[in-house]
Amino acid sequence: METALIPPLVPVALPPAVEVRAGDERLVRLTEAAGRKVAALVAREAQGEFLRVAISGGGCNGLSYKLRFALAPKRGDILVPTGGARVLVDPKTALYLKGTVVDYSSALIAGGFKFTNPNAKASCSCGESFSV
Repeated sequence: METALIPPLVPVALPPAVEVRAGDERLVRLTEAAGRKVAALVAREAQGEFLRVAISGGGCNGLSYKLRFALAPKRGDILVPTGGARVLVDPKTALYLKGTVVDYSSALIAGGFKFTNPNAKASCSCGESFSV
């Protein structure tokens, strides 16, 4: 299995009105596999160089994970460089994500991004929703 190189992070100039807090991998961490997949998607989709991880109401257990690309951070976001990607987390989501590891599997069955969240009291079988 070849190991693909994850491109180095290049500093990004943020608009002066945006106040972004620096975070670290104690909040959320992407594994090497997840970082490679995010880098490939950023290169292919060109919809933003930041990955926003959010939590919203819904799913079979009450809360569900949402991933999308963002062109720039929003005021109050927490920026976490991890796995070769720039992850954005809003303060409300951060309360539920602390210590979460995001992995990626290319398996045909049950593949995709997988969340291991130490704050989840219960999760559904697909791992896309949870309760606290």
